[in-house]
Amino acid sequence: MKNNITSLQTQNQIFQAQQAVEHAQNAIHQAQSHPSKQTIEQARNSVETAEHALMNASESDNQAAIELVREQFKQNKQAFTEISNRTYE
Repeated sequence: MKNNITSLQTQNQIFQAQQAVEHAQNAIHQAQSHPSKQTIEQARNSVETAEHALMNASESDNQAAIELVREQFKQNKQAFTEISNRTYE
């Protein structure tokens, strides 16, 4: 029974990381299409949340799933870096 609980916890951490990365992606797209200090700050917060979720999930046995989520996040973070380097009022 303990293995089932551990497996569910691991799957939940991966799911949470995936959801956080998708949320960050949406926030980044919003900042790209409607750039302002507020949308960029929201994107920054979402990126930080996704980073924490990925760190929590990194202990997972399913490294292939984590690597897919990391790759998606890496692309999103690069887009965020580009948008955050610009100045908006």
